[in-house]
Amino acid sequence: MSAMRGVGIGQGVATGPVVRMAEALPAPQDQPSTLSADEERTRAREAVSAVAAELQQRAEAAGGAAQEVLEAQAMIAEDPSLQDEIDSRLGEGATAEWAVHDAFAGFRATLEAVGGYLGERAADLDDIAQRVLARLQGVAAPGVPDPGHPFVLVARDLAPADTALLNLEQVLALITTDGGPTSHTAILAREKGIVAIVGAGDASALADGQTVIVDAAAGTVNDAPTAEEIAAVADRLAARAAEESGPPAPGALSDGTPIGLLANLGKPADAADAVSRGAEGVGLFRTEFLFLSSAQAPTIEQQRASYIELLQPFEGKKVVVRLLDAGADKPLAFLNDAHEENPALGLRGLRALRASEDILREQLTALAEADAATSADLWVMAPMVTTVEETAYFTALAHEYGLRTAGVMVEVPASALLADRVLAHADFASIGTNDLTQYTMAADRLLGSVASFQDPWHPAVLRLVREVGEAGARTGKPVGICGEAAADPLLAVVLVGLGATSLSMAPAALADVRRSLAAHSSDDARRLAEAALAADDAAGAREAARAASTTT
Repeated sequence: MSAMRGVGIGQGVATGPVVRMAEALPAPQDQPSTLSADEERTRAREAVSAVAAELQQRAEAAGGAAQEVLEAQAMIAEDPSLQDEIDSRLGEGATAEWAVHDAFAGFRATLEAVGGYLGERAADLDDIAQRVLARLQGVAAPGVPDPGHPFVLVARDLAPADTALLNLEQVLALITTDGGPTSHTAILAREKGIVAIVGAGDASALADGQTVIVDAAAGTVNDAPTAEEIAAVADRLAARAAEESGPPAPGALSDGTPIGLLANLGKPADAADAVSRGAEGVGLFRTEFLFLSSAQAPTIEQQRASYIELLQPFEGKKVVVRLLDAGADKPLAFLNDAHEENPALGLRGLRALRASEDILREQLTALAEADAATSADLWVMAPMVTTVEETAYFTALAHEYGLRTAGVMVEVPASALLADRVLAHADFASIGTNDLTQYTMAADRLLGSVASFQDPWHPAVLRLVREVGEAGARTGKPVGICGEAAADPLLAVVLVGLGATSLSMAPAALADVRRSLAAHSSDDARRLAEAALAADDAAGAREAARAASTTT
């Protein structure tokens, strides 16, 4: 066996022939146009509009996290300032192809200089520009190939527009040479249940037609499998199918210790899928969908109707609703329109809500009214809580509105390190591993250039999780995990070993995590956690836990 290593997404396995992603279109030549500026302007605007419309259609078809990403791309494509840059070049006699290419390149450099969320969106410009150029040249846009048979897709990375609409009957697995466990590709692959290996740099050597085995559980790509190894994959797939054919059991370790397996949801319509996959409730309901598409805050009545729609499918089950988490990568003009040099460290989460307390009180009112109208077990939590004072403020206010269970998100080291004092006021804590990793490692979680630092396996992050877990045990308060880390089946066991009492994730990840927990006891989980904590870096922690797991 010849194995290439990367970061596996989930615990699936697949085998099939490789099909490589086509290379990007070459940059057009800078040469004078033979058409008038008006004719070239018409060509450019029609191409941009067509691409924006296609992205919007893909967004509506994709749903979930992919929809938000694609809608953002559609907005970028038609950004007025970008159109002005294109028009300026056309006025100088350029072709539409060169004007688009050069304007997008300039816009990309500007966004990269800004950094943060906008800096990460700069990478999306490459995909949009390629689609516009393909439209102008009358050729197929670079994207996922269609060889007419099932295949393993190999690419440097995938644009959100491609990942969102992968044909799961044709794409057996996905291998990328770039990216990490929290990249857009990884998040969307996890959400769609795609067998994937990301960050497998050696995969660039794979050739079209070459048969491989992609083992996400092991994080390996076998580029020279034997007939026996391929047959073993078929047996493994059959066993997984048989196991998943019955009704899902509640989450538990092998010794019977219950571990609540919950779903992360972005809108009420996602609830049915979560229930069908065995979610025992909701560990994170993001309320931003109500606010991000509006020029002003939704009314109490509008909010109440959406919350009731969410709560009704979960009769008698826990539903944790996170209050509006605006700021940073989700700016809202009606909440905070002030320019911030570093918005990730600015007025976001509970800080922004306290600065506009009427919006906070209206949301609590709507949630309390929805709670009274349904029979779900509603929990509410505040995002980006940093201090004990903030905790006391929010929980007292939530209780004032009649909401029985009020907790906080632990996303910054300060609240993790003071978790015992935070939990003296809060009814529970929920650890957002995406932001906790970002702030611990000083690495913007949306910035591809520092993606290697954005790994929740890092022992520094795990130590902070342990602080919260131990505080929860001492105070008798629940500690949940609702970041991407909970969807990693092996890391899920480690997190339980660090004190997590529930795990919340994309519904597609529930089956793999349920299976992983059932294969380990409480003692196993603690042993895996100690092995990971003893490592020096994320890769070492992952390997140490994997090695410890094989001895169970």
